[in-house]
Amino acid sequence: MTETKPKTQYPSSSSSSSSSTGVPSPSDNGSKKFSGQKMHINPPEKEIPDAATLRDQWRFAIRQYSKWYSHAWGTAILAGTAFFALGWIIKGENPIPSFHSNNPPPSERDNDKSRP
Repeated sequence: MTETKPKTQYPSSSSSSSSSTGVPSPSDNGSKKFSGQKMHINPPEKEIPDAATLRDQWRFAIRQYSKWYSHAWGTAILAGTAFFALGWIIKGENPIPSFHSNNPPPSERDNDKSRP
């Protein structure tokens, strides 16, 4: 399977063309004003890429998104676990009140036993 890559034409980077496009060259020392013409560092493609190229780009984008998504979830789970552990260390017991049993605190148990 051979891929045919579309040929893109990039502007030449000679100093004479840079002054005509309005992009100051290093030798200008900023003396010329920017004329407002847009010079793309990564210019848009002139032709629509072939199906194989688009398929490869789409697969790469899906892989990148999947990697970022899984990293985000992993970071969130790790942070949640770390904060739970920190709360446990600071409080000395389970920091989530819904996980407590229905046993009253020790001071109330002692008061109940002393009552007739």
